[in-house]
Amino acid sequence: MTDPRVKTAQGPTILLGSGHYFDLLDPDNSRFTLADIARGLGNACRFAGQCDRFYSVAEHTWLASFLVPPPLAFAALMHDAPEAFIGDVTRPLKSLLPTYKEIEQMIAAVIADRFLLGGQCEHALVKRADLQLLAAEQQAMMPAHDDTWHCLAGIDVPAIEFKHWSPADAAKNWLLRAETLIGRFPGADVESLLS
Repeated sequence: MTDPRVKTAQGPTILLGSGHYFDLLDPDNSRFTLADIARGLGNACRFAGQCDRFYSVAEHTWLASFLVPPPLAFAALMHDAPEAFIGDVTRPLKSLLPTYKEIEQMIAAVIADRFLLGGQCEHALVKRADLQLLAAEQQAMMPAHDDTWHCLAGIDVPAIEFKHWSPADAAKNWLLRAETLIGRFPGADVESLLS
């Protein structure tokens, strides 16, 4: 048996809150939990921190899970899960980093497989909820500006009550939502999905 105090991971790794190492180039063989995802998303601020006050990716995805039909709620909650390990990189910067996008897609595929999501995170209704939230967030948290974000053309803006949770509260509420949604899967072994 391997001594848990000895780092055995190879490649570019990060240490997770659970104590496991996450290999950015080998996510499939990395051990991580929903609590690791919750922590990472709770600590990640949207808009590169340029919003008027702290607003986490965890809250963003938590809200998204209520904007879609119930069968897609877990997928909406998980749609930005890779950002728990690679951060919330802004769209303009992502467009300049093709390798980042490849790594993000690889991690997303592993998460989808591990949490039985299939292609649901890419579902049109999940994408729409993401854009609806982006539009609402832009109006509520970003400074006034003259330019138009073309990705939001034709998107209806829902009325959203933003909580602006602290990182710890965002992670806690995200994880509670995940546990609730997983519990709805027929025959789901919640413990195995959480650890």
